[in-house]
Amino acid sequence: MDQEDFTDPRKINFQNNRLCYVGQDVTSIPEILGKMYGSKVRSLDLSFNSLTTLNHSELFPDLEELVLDNNNLDDTIKLPYLPHLHILSMNNNKITDLENLVTQIKYSMPSLRFLSLIGNKACPTQLIDFEKDENDYKRYRYFVLHYLPELRFLDSRPVTNEELDTAITKGEFTKIIRPQFGNEPLRFDWKLSLGSQSRADTSNIFTPLAVSPTQEIHRQAAYGRRRYRYAGKHSEGNRFILNRDL
Repeated sequence: MDQEDFTDPRKINFQNNRLCYVGQDVTSIPEILGKMYGSKVRSLDLSFNSLTTLNHSELFPDLEELVLDNNNLDDTIKLPYLPHLHILSMNNNKITDLENLVTQIKYSMPSLRFLSLIGNKACPTQLIDFEKDENDYKRYRYFVLHYLPELRFLDSRPVTNEELDTAITKGEFTKIIRPQFGNEPLRFDWKLSLGSQSRADTSNIFTPLAVSPTQEIHRQAAYGRRRYRYAGKHSEGNRFILNRDL
Protein backbone atom coordinates (compact mmCIF):
# COMPACT_ATOMS: atom_id res chain seq x y z
CA MET A 1 0.00 0.00 0.00
CA ASP A 2 1.63 3.26 -1.11
CA GLN A 3 1.46 6.73 0.41
CA GLU A 4 -1.38 7.81 -1.93
CA ASP A 5 -3.52 4.97 -0.59
CA PHE A 6 -3.08 6.21 2.97
CA THR A 7 -4.42 9.66 2.09
CA ASP A 8 -7.47 8.29 0.28
CA PRO A 9 -10.43 9.93 2.12
CA ARG A 10 -12.44 6.73 1.65
CA LYS A 11 -10.00 4.96 3.98
CA ILE A 12 -9.51 7.71 6.56
CA ASN A 13 -12.29 9.07 8.73
CA PHE A 14 -11.28 12.16 10.69
CA GLN A 15 -13.77 14.36 12.47
CA ASN A 16 -14.13 16.00 15.88
CA ASN A 17 -10.54 15.11 16.80
CA ARG A 18 -11.28 11.41 16.22
CA LEU A 19 -9.31 9.48 13.59
CA CYS A 20 -10.52 6.07 12.39
CA TYR A 21 -8.29 3.92 10.22
CA VAL A 22 -10.02 0.58 10.46
CA GLY A 23 -9.74 -2.67 8.49
CA GLN A 24 -6.85 -1.72 6.20
CA ASP A 25 -4.70 -4.79 6.96
CA VAL A 26 -1.61 -2.71 7.82
CA THR A 27 1.05 -4.22 10.10
CA SER A 28 2.21 -0.86 11.47
CA ILE A 29 0.75 2.61 11.86
CA PRO A 30 1.32 4.56 8.62
CA GLU A 31 3.73 7.38 9.40
CA ILE A 32 1.85 9.74 7.14
CA LEU A 33 -1.22 9.49 9.37
CA GLY A 34 0.77 10.92 12.23
CA LYS A 35 2.28 13.66 10.11
CA MET A 36 -1.09 14.70 8.71
CA TYR A 37 -3.29 14.41 11.80
CA GLY A 38 -1.12 13.61 14.83
CA SER A 39 -1.32 16.91 16.70
CA LYS A 40 -5.10 17.14 16.16
CA VAL A 41 -6.11 13.63 17.21
CA ARG A 42 -7.52 12.86 20.65
CA SER A 43 -9.11 9.50 19.78
CA LEU A 44 -7.43 6.97 17.46
CA ASP A 45 -9.18 3.79 16.28
CA LEU A 46 -6.91 1.26 14.54
CA SER A 47 -9.03 -1.83 15.07
CA PHE A 48 -9.37 -4.71 12.58
CA ASN A 49 -5.93 -4.28 11.07
CA SER A 50 -2.90 -6.60 11.29
CA LEU A 51 -0.75 -4.48 13.60
CA THR A 52 2.31 -6.16 15.09
CA THR A 53 3.95 -2.95 16.32
CA LEU A 54 2.96 0.49 17.58
CA ASN A 55 5.75 2.33 15.80
CA HIS A 56 4.74 5.92 14.92
CA SER A 57 2.13 6.05 17.69
CA GLU A 58 4.40 8.63 19.33
CA LEU A 59 3.26 11.00 16.56
CA PHE A 60 -0.07 11.28 18.42
CA PRO A 61 1.17 12.83 21.70
CA ASP A 62 -2.20 14.13 22.93
CA LEU A 63 -4.18 10.91 22.60
CA GLU A 64 -6.87 10.33 25.19
CA GLU A 65 -8.31 7.17 23.63
CA LEU A 66 -6.55 4.38 21.71
CA VAL A 67 -8.47 1.45 20.25
CA LEU A 68 -6.36 -1.49 19.03
CA ASP A 69 -8.93 -4.29 18.99
CA ASN A 70 -8.56 -7.26 16.64
CA ASN A 71 -4.91 -6.93 15.66
CA ASN A 72 -1.81 -9.14 16.01
CA LEU A 73 -0.08 -7.35 18.89
CA ASP A 74 1.89 -9.71 21.11
CA ASP A 75 4.37 -9.63 24.01
CA THR A 76 7.00 -7.84 21.92
CA ILE A 77 4.87 -4.70 21.97
CA LYS A 78 6.53 -1.46 23.08
CA LEU A 79 4.02 1.06 24.37
CA PRO A 80 4.61 4.75 23.62
CA TYR A 81 4.58 7.38 26.35
CA LEU A 82 1.08 8.83 26.24
CA PRO A 83 0.60 10.92 29.38
CA HIS A 84 -2.98 11.97 28.57
CA LEU A 85 -4.37 8.56 27.58
CA HIS A 86 -7.51 7.62 29.53
CA ILE A 87 -8.81 4.68 27.47
CA LEU A 88 -6.85 1.74 26.05
CA SER A 89 -8.69 -1.11 24.34
CA MET A 90 -6.63 -4.10 23.16
CA ASN A 91 -9.29 -6.79 22.85
CA ASN A 92 -8.58 -9.85 20.71
CA ASN A 93 -4.83 -9.59 20.30
CA LYS A 94 -2.05 -12.03 21.23
CA ILE A 95 -0.92 -10.78 24.63
CA THR A 96 0.15 -13.55 27.02
CA ASP A 97 2.59 -11.80 29.38
CA LEU A 98 0.33 -9.75 31.62
CA GLU A 99 3.06 -8.51 33.94
CA ASN A 100 5.08 -7.08 31.06
CA LEU A 101 2.04 -5.25 29.73
CA VAL A 102 0.80 -3.73 32.99
CA THR A 103 4.33 -2.66 33.90
CA GLN A 104 4.63 -0.77 30.62
CA ILE A 105 1.21 0.79 31.09
CA LYS A 106 2.10 1.89 34.61
CA TYR A 107 5.03 3.97 33.42
CA SER A 108 3.91 4.91 29.89
CA MET A 109 0.24 5.73 30.48
CA PRO A 110 -0.07 7.26 33.96
CA SER A 111 -3.54 8.74 33.31
CA LEU A 112 -5.17 5.50 32.16
CA ARG A 113 -8.61 4.84 33.67
CA PHE A 114 -10.12 2.27 31.30
CA LEU A 115 -8.35 -0.88 30.11
CA SER A 116 -9.81 -3.79 28.16
CA LEU A 117 -7.91 -6.98 27.33
CA ILE A 118 -10.73 -9.43 26.58
CA GLY A 119 -9.79 -12.09 24.04
CA ASN A 120 -6.08 -12.20 24.94
CA LYS A 121 -4.58 -15.24 26.65
CA ALA A 122 -3.39 -12.92 29.39
CA CYS A 123 -7.05 -12.34 30.28
CA PRO A 124 -8.29 -15.74 31.54
CA THR A 125 -11.89 -16.22 30.45
CA GLN A 126 -13.82 -19.10 28.94
CA LEU A 127 -13.92 -17.16 25.69
CA ILE A 128 -10.38 -18.35 24.98
CA ASP A 129 -9.95 -21.26 27.43
CA PHE A 130 -12.88 -23.42 28.54
CA GLU A 131 -10.88 -24.57 31.60
CA LYS A 132 -10.92 -21.06 33.07
CA ASP A 133 -13.66 -19.91 35.40
CA GLU A 134 -14.84 -16.83 37.27
CA ASN A 135 -12.25 -17.32 40.03
CA ASP A 136 -9.44 -17.22 37.47
CA TYR A 137 -10.82 -13.98 36.13
CA LYS A 138 -11.09 -12.48 39.62
CA ARG A 139 -7.45 -13.25 40.34
CA TYR A 140 -6.48 -11.67 37.03
CA ARG A 141 -8.34 -8.51 38.01
CA TYR A 142 -6.62 -8.40 41.41
CA PHE A 143 -3.24 -8.65 39.74
CA VAL A 144 -3.92 -5.91 37.19
CA LEU A 145 -5.42 -3.58 39.80
CA HIS A 146 -2.48 -4.11 42.13
CA TYR A 147 -0.23 -2.54 39.51
CA LEU A 148 -2.81 -0.12 38.10
CA PRO A 149 -4.91 0.96 41.10
CA GLU A 150 -6.10 4.13 39.34
CA LEU A 151 -8.20 2.13 36.86
CA ARG A 152 -11.94 2.73 37.06
CA PHE A 153 -12.98 0.10 34.51
CA LEU A 154 -11.22 -3.16 33.66
CA ASP A 155 -12.61 -4.93 30.62
CA SER A 156 -16.39 -4.54 30.73
CA ARG A 157 -16.71 -4.14 34.50
CA PRO A 158 -16.28 -1.17 36.83
CA VAL A 159 -13.66 -1.49 39.56
CA THR A 160 -15.27 -1.82 43.00
CA ASN A 161 -13.79 -0.53 46.24
CA GLU A 162 -13.86 -4.05 47.66
CA GLU A 163 -11.82 -5.63 44.90
CA LEU A 164 -9.44 -2.69 44.84
CA ASP A 165 -8.76 -3.21 48.56
CA THR A 166 -8.08 -6.91 47.91
CA ALA A 167 -5.91 -6.09 44.90
CA ILE A 168 -3.74 -3.68 46.86
CA THR A 169 -3.09 -6.19 49.67
CA LYS A 170 -3.03 -9.50 47.78
CA GLY A 171 -2.88 -8.76 44.08
CA GLU A 172 0.89 -9.12 43.86
CA PHE A 173 0.59 -12.78 44.88
CA THR A 174 -2.21 -13.84 42.57
CA LYS A 175 0.14 -15.12 39.91
CA ILE A 176 2.57 -18.03 40.31
CA ILE A 177 5.50 -18.68 38.00
CA ARG A 178 5.33 -22.14 36.49
CA PRO A 179 8.60 -24.10 35.90
CA GLN A 180 10.52 -23.13 32.80
CA PHE A 181 11.17 -25.66 30.02
CA GLY A 182 14.52 -25.00 28.38
CA ASN A 183 14.35 -21.64 26.64
CA GLU A 184 10.58 -21.40 26.94
CA PRO A 185 9.43 -18.11 28.53
CA LEU A 186 8.14 -18.28 32.08
CA ARG A 187 4.45 -19.12 32.26
CA PHE A 188 1.91 -18.24 34.88
CA ASP A 189 -0.95 -20.30 36.26
CA TRP A 190 -3.76 -18.29 37.83
CA LYS A 191 -5.22 -21.43 39.46
CA LEU A 192 -2.20 -21.68 41.76
CA SER A 193 -2.92 -18.39 43.47
CA LEU A 194 -4.98 -17.32 46.49
CA GLY A 195 -5.40 -20.81 47.89
CA SER A 196 -6.70 -22.48 44.75
CA GLN A 197 -6.69 -26.27 44.86
CA SER A 198 -5.16 -26.72 41.39
CA ARG A 199 -1.51 -27.77 41.22
CA ALA A 200 0.99 -27.55 38.38
CA ASP A 201 2.23 -30.88 37.05
CA THR A 202 6.00 -30.87 37.57
CA SER A 203 6.51 -34.63 37.54
CA ASN A 204 8.51 -34.45 34.32
CA ILE A 205 10.79 -31.69 35.62
CA PHE A 206 11.79 -32.51 39.18
CA THR A 207 12.96 -35.76 40.74
CA PRO A 208 11.54 -35.92 44.27
CA LEU A 209 13.82 -36.74 47.17
CA ALA A 210 13.39 -40.03 48.95
CA VAL A 211 10.81 -39.84 51.72
CA SER A 212 10.25 -41.86 54.85
CA PRO A 213 7.07 -43.96 55.30
CA THR A 214 5.76 -41.33 57.71
CA GLN A 215 6.34 -38.54 55.20
CA GLU A 216 4.63 -40.66 52.55
CA ILE A 217 1.55 -40.92 54.72
CA HIS A 218 1.45 -37.17 55.22
CA ARG A 219 1.98 -36.55 51.53
CA GLN A 220 -0.86 -38.81 50.53
CA ALA A 221 -3.05 -37.25 53.15
CA ALA A 222 -2.63 -33.91 51.43
CA TYR A 223 -3.42 -34.88 47.86
CA GLY A 224 -6.02 -37.05 46.18
CA ARG A 225 -7.61 -40.32 47.38
CA ARG A 226 -5.75 -41.83 50.32
CA ARG A 227 -4.90 -45.40 51.28
CA TYR A 228 -4.37 -44.42 54.92
CA ARG A 229 -7.08 -43.52 57.41
CA TYR A 230 -6.60 -42.72 61.04
CA ALA A 231 -9.18 -44.79 62.91
CA GLY A 232 -8.49 -43.62 66.45
CA LYS A 233 -11.59 -43.65 68.66
CA HIS A 234 -11.30 -40.00 69.64
CA SER A 235 -10.11 -38.69 66.28
CA GLU A 236 -11.68 -35.41 65.15
CA GLY A 237 -11.76 -36.96 61.70
CA ASN A 238 -14.34 -39.50 62.86
CA ARG A 239 -16.97 -36.83 62.28
CA PHE A 240 -16.50 -37.47 58.55
CA ILE A 241 -16.56 -41.29 58.64
CA LEU A 242 -19.74 -42.80 57.20
CA ASN A 243 -21.39 -46.03 58.39
CA ARG A 244 -20.16 -47.85 55.31
CA ASP A 245 -16.57 -47.09 56.36
CA LEU A 246 -16.93 -48.87 59.73
